[in-house]
Amino acid sequence: MGIDVRHLRAISAIAEAGSVTGAAARLGLSQPALTAQVHRIEKTVGGPLFVRSRTGMQPTELGKQVLQRARVVLAEVDALVEDFGDRHPIPGLLRLGTVHIACAGSLVRHVAEAFPDPEIALQIEPSSRLLVEALTRGQLDAALLGILEGFELPIGPTLTSRPLIPRYPIFVAMSASHPQSHHEQVRLADLRNESWVCPPGPDDGSLASLRRACRAAGFEPKIRYEAPSGAAHPLVAAGDGVRLVDPTWAPAAGTRVLPLRGEPQLLARLMVVWRRDALTSAQSSALFQAITRAYLDHVNDNAAFARWWRANPHAHPAAS
Repeated sequence: MGIDVRHLRAISAIAEAGSVTGAAARLGLSQPALTAQVHRIEKTVGGPLFVRSRTGMQPTELGKQVLQRARVVLAEVDALVEDFGDRHPIPGLLRLGTVHIACAGSLVRHVAEAFPDPEIALQIEPSSRLLVEALTRGQLDAALLGILEGFELPIGPTLTSRPLIPRYPIFVAMSASHPQSHHEQVRLADLRNESWVCPPGPDDGSLASLRRACRAAGFEPKIRYEAPSGAAHPLVAAGDGVRLVDPTWAPAAGTRVLPLRGEPQLLARLMVVWRRDALTSAQSSALFQAITRAYLDHVNDNAAFARWWRANPHAHPAAS
């Protein structure tokens, strides 16, 4: 019984996602289909590759050895397909997408420095789900996604991804006149009586994560407003609502952006996703580094996040 590339992608996805559910969503497969692939490779190599733990699926010693070899093979296969596959160079327009994040303002400049020939188009969306759909339809070439912990977006076989920030905290924006605004951190339970502002459009995990965290803190959040990120500032500054925000945002006039204290926390990750038929291996690496530089431009914009960033070097992007 042989092993092919899809089996290697299956076990690699499980190791990265930490669960069969998350890996299946990432690969666009059903859980039974993915489980069958894992059983096949386990039968071939002669033992279990994963065990369940409190933190999810963890590789066994055999699994670690197989994963190490699998990642080498997958990297070579991906490089081969991207460099010699049926493709043409980047056309006159490089179409990028991003969630609403502070580095969106620096993204075009850094990508243009890395890719001086094509024009750069940028689409900013409140939802990573919309960006994945645009990538899948061929309307974007690459995008920066923000995904809340505990949720997965299906990334099909036409796309590939690379983590930028594997795990970081989500902050809360509130009016500078809010009773909690003078603290350095705020407990979610202390916001039980607040009205919440959420982005419009399909939920990519942010609303569900907010509800789950608030319930863990002992209350049901009151979702009173729907507004894109920029349009929410007047509501927040006026004290009419609070909202979850990316921690790299500098506080807008009349607001404060604070980390949560204690449990529950709201956590997320950033990842760069691109179409396999749009970028070569070298081009995708150059794009990743350009997006990294854009992100690093803003890690000190919010003093609270700057402290977290310095204390958590393991969250920093890989150098290459």
